[in-house]
Amino acid sequence: MEPKTTPYWWDTAPPLAIERPALPTRADAVVVGSGYTGLHAALRIARAGRKVVVLEKGRIGEGCSTRNGGQISTSIKPSLETLTERHGAETARGIVAEGIASRAFVEDFVRAEGIACDFRSCGRFHAAASARAYREFEGLADGETVTLVPRERQREELGTDAYHGGLVYHRHAVLDPGAYHAGLVAKVLEAGGVIVPETPATALDETPSGVTVRTPHGAITAPDVVLATNGYTGPVSPWHRRRVIPIGSYIIATEPLDPALVKRLFPTDRIASDSRRVVYYYRTSPDGRRILFGGRASAGEMGAKAAGQRLRDTMCSLFPELAEARITHAWMGFVAYTFDSLAHTGRTGRIHHAMGYCGSGVGMASYLGMKMGLRVLGDPAGETAMMRPAFPTRPLYAGDPWFLPAAVTTYRILDRLGV
Repeated sequence: MEPKTTPYWWDTAPPLAIERPALPTRADAVVVGSGYTGLHAALRIARAGRKVVVLEKGRIGEGCSTRNGGQISTSIKPSLETLTERHGAETARGIVAEGIASRAFVEDFVRAEGIACDFRSCGRFHAAASARAYREFEGLADGETVTLVPRERQREELGTDAYHGGLVYHRHAVLDPGAYHAGLVAKVLEAGGVIVPETPATALDETPSGVTVRTPHGAITAPDVVLATNGYTGPVSPWHRRRVIPIGSYIIATEPLDPALVKRLFPTDRIASDSRRVVYYYRTSPDGRRILFGGRASAGEMGAKAAGQRLRDTMCSLFPELAEARITHAWMGFVAYTFDSLAHTGRTGRIHHAMGYCGSGVGMASYLGMKMGLRVLGDPAGETAMMRPAFPTRPLYAGDPWFLPAAVTTYRILDRLGV
């Protein structure tokens, strides 16, 4: 049987099918994009009694908010040292603190709102793909929130001998992204927000008093627009499109497995990732019966089924016991990277943005979406250290990552060399 090309999460929490309502002509705020970023912004705005309209070009939440692996980290990609060199000590410390705050925000939100999404604070085992990587890990462990696992104890964390030890990030967590998104949609609708599917924004016409968002179904004007499109940012805003790099991330799910086998491979039931530049990430399903394995399958983009076969080969090289396991789902979604490996949020005129989560979108998209909603309301609590760095681009880049295949190929070679 061929694997499904829809996400495993959609089996129990498919994108909400709602009838497209008539598009209002005015609102207090218009949100473009119905993923975590847009919905958290919309929820803050709606709960303040403002009229907010969320536009989605396709079905509600069919982008990467329901296509990711459901892993929640505290991670900021650049090190504190690198951030200090770029932005100064105060901003660097503030950015690192925002990473920690984003993880805490998701847990607090899920628990306070009663969203049933299999949230677990399980920790992450981050495996060293080379001896050099493990030596670098030794300087990151603090003995409390981050602990070192030498190679001889690796099987206490992960049932493979393919790595050189690793780190446990005890604060990291996991959830079901489809159920989490469905819970967010319900909260926005309960608060009076209007969500309009199958309605792409085709133009943003800004004036000193507001922005008119044009769509195939009419136009809507508001004092503020929230652009929450991340890896799906298109030509409607060339300024933003030039600053994010869409990268396909691919995931497979195995068939239900013997629970004893799953326990041998994931004895602590943590989420896992590794130190390769072309990273792999994997976990068990919420019911503990399947293994979900994700990463970058090739230098260029490719079909989900073909990518799924390559991911399966990599998974089986780590876990030979899975050689006979059937793959039931193989899917992909677009994440957004940036040229400085940082998420960015801010505004240009009356258009607010938060995007470029660099693979840490479950936590950071939720957190920065919330912060952006507060800023639309004029609430100073919406300020964040993530606003301080300039949002960089590069000459000759217009949104099509023509350089990506060469970059991925180079990274794979460096990974194989262990450098």
